Amino acid sequence: MRYILVLLFLCSLLSAQIPEGYYDGTEGLTGEELKEALHNIIKDHVCFSYASLWDILKDTDRDPDNPDNVILIYTGWSVDAAQEYNEGNGWNREHVWAVSHGNLGTGMGAGTDVHHIRPCDISVNSARGNKDFDNGGVEYIDPDGPTGCYTTTYTWEPRDEDKGDVARMIFYMVVRYEGVGGPDLEMVDYAPSAPNNEPFHGVFSTLYEWHLADPPDDREIYRNDVIYHNYQQNRNPFIDHPEFATLIWFPSSNNDDIVDISPIYYLSQNYPNPFNPSTTIDFRIKDGDSGFFEIFNLKGQLILLEEFKSGKHSINWDADGYPSGIYFYSLRSPSTRQTRKMILLK
Repeated sequence: MRYILVLLFLCSLLSAQIPEGYYDGTEGLTGEELKEALHNIIKDHVCFSYASLWDILKDTDRDPDNPDNVILIYTGWSVDAAQEYNEGNGWNREHVWAVSHGNLGTGMGAGTDVHHIRPCDISVNSARGNKDFDNGGVEYIDPDGPTGCYTTTYTWEPRDEDKGDVARMIFYMVVRYEGVGGPDLEMVDYAPSAPNNEPFHGVFSTLYEWHLADPPDDREIYRNDVIYHNYQQNRNPFIDHPEFATLIWFPSSNNDDIVDISPIYYLSQNYPNPFNPSTTIDFRIKDGDSGFFEIFNLKGQLILLEEFKSGKHSINWDADGYPSGIYFYSLRSPSTRQTRKMILLK
């Protein structure tokens, strides 16, 4: 509920930035109907060449404290905007929806859509590669310094300040590109998601958590406005209306904190919630199956990991040594995950 209140507050802040009538026709819609309505609003935007993105990104991602610089995704570093590529020593154009996930290419269209392309340090961009987004791994230390990002063989976890941005860019791509005259992009809840260049990107449940935990900030709102007014003439709906994500992907849920991708398992709400100092979580794993139970803090750091076989289980988590705040608990297998939120108040 706390997240929903935050999202509603953000909506009131953003309303002055949204062109009047832009989202007409979406009122009361949920699920696929809302997704289709948003697709029809944001499609048919003005497209630009791949080469033109250098100059566009110098505008959309300009450092407000130094107009000659751009701010890089994944690190937040401010660098000289004129050092585009610079023989491999400057910055380049990062496709947040990896180009290989659906063979987007760099022709005018999905591969040049500014809503998911950001300036990035070249070696950091190379380290991310075409990995899916998820929590975990080892910290990536770039030759230029620590990044705050974590990586595994198949996944990339951006620094906390970029997590919501990444999620909303992926959401945008799924709604914008529905297969009519272009790729049909979809999110999945596993990684690797596209070993044979399938048009998939993951990990959805993690992206949804990041979207809730890191709402749109001033820079993201500014960027959305610049792309709309100066270039593509379309907007990212999930920046303007963060609640659209819940209305599309969880329209029938009575609890807006639930992330339930594939109900192979039963995972209860913890009780009590909020709690101090302990709480109980019940879950059942399908006969013949197995799964991992995990607890993460808001930074995505793994606090607890246990493997369970089929049957009914109960976890009593004593959080006496942990600070107040929001925590996520998950039940996952290699192909599915259910995630819920709990609040520790001391």
